[in-house]
Amino acid sequence: MESSAVTLPAPAKLNLFLHVTGRRQDGYHDIQTVFQLIDLADELRFELIQSVEIFRAGDDYGVNESDDLVFRAAKLLQMVTGTRQGARITVHKHIPVGAGLGGGSSDAATTLLALNRLWNCQLSLIRLAQLGLELGADVPVFIHGRSAFGSGIGEKLHYVNLGQRHYVLVFNPYRISTAEVFNHAALPRGSVPISLSEALAGAGRNDCEAVVSELYPEFEQALAELKKWGKPRMTGTGSCIFLAMPDKKAAINAAREIKCRYTVRAVRGLDVSPVHEMLGLAPGTG
Repeated sequence: MESSAVTLPAPAKLNLFLHVTGRRQDGYHDIQTVFQLIDLADELRFELIQSVEIFRAGDDYGVNESDDLVFRAAKLLQMVTGTRQGARITVHKHIPVGAGLGGGSSDAATTLLALNRLWNCQLSLIRLAQLGLELGADVPVFIHGRSAFGSGIGEKLHYVNLGQRHYVLVFNPYRISTAEVFNHAALPRGSVPISLSEALAGAGRNDCEAVVSELYPEFEQALAELKKWGKPRMTGTGSCIFLAMPDKKAAINAAREIKCRYTVRAVRGLDVSPVHEMLGLAPGTG
């Protein structure tokens, strides 16, 4: 890796299920989920510059710089470490915004991992995950770089090996607000927790799915239409629907059939983040 620049992916995730088990006094919700990393990823390039400024370049994906988790992650790392270094960050988006695939959280995690290395901050993954949690509940799983069984608000992680898994992603052309879903009166907030073994065996559902179906009738229609190819399920609180497939060939064939009606992509599950492989980091450690 060059000492002054690096280009890294920011992989997406699926929530294979999502149970809302309670509402906390701080307004957050306790959940259970399985995070499955996948091989769809944004691409971020980080370049050191001769000032303390943070510049964001690249694609316009409709998020103001001051609100962008990439910018906020870089500024947070600067503040915590006291570094006098800056960076130009070029973002190329491949993960749709508001799709429930964790693109913003993954971008933030890759930013923390990359600048921790480029700025020689020497923070551990555990410390970076603590910083990431200040930015969003999904950031820690990307910092640690492993598919995982998550609880709490998503930050308590038990790493899992899911093996060779394949999916078809179906993209709907609209964004869904996480805050709107979690604040909705109809959201179930008392799901009974399930065990890790039950989760890995495919138990569970997405508690947010019914709320999104009520808010977006076209989403409910898509779920109904996609039952022809398997068990469609929403990921996170976003507009993307995924179908688990038995193998790569089945995923490619299903994607070919579905693409006449929807924007689709066949993807592969990952147990380890490519970011950690490229940086030589041991995923799921301190």
